[in-house]
Amino acid sequence: MKVFLVLWVTPIVLLGSWYGLSYYDINFGYRILSRDLHDLVFTIYGNLLGIPPESIPPLVLKAIVLDTFFVIGFIAIKRRRKQIWTAIRNLFGWTESRDVAMQVSDTAEAEYSRIS
Repeated sequence: MKVFLVLWVTPIVLLGSWYGLSYYDINFGYRILSRDLHDLVFTIYGNLLGIPPESIPPLVLKAIVLDTFFVIGFIAIKRRRKQIWTAIRNLFGWTESRDVAMQVSDTAEAEYSRIS
């Protein structure tokens, strides 16, 4: 699970760091962090997708938020699997006592059919 979380968080942190630094042109002498490259990258993506370059960052943010909800859901399911399964069984009435009762009623019907 730790490897999964690291592989999920690393690209988000790298993308967020690059976006924040290049948006405000805090480049530390690196061309990759310059505002010119920032604008060029989003212009290229905008042309490839056929949408305005200004609309790409909100779309990426929405995708990151949706992925975050999925990851949190996976973690919750993994940690609470037994509790979730018990709640589902109780919700639909799939308990052991019902199974035992049905077996008893089946044997009672078998006894009745043998008598008549």
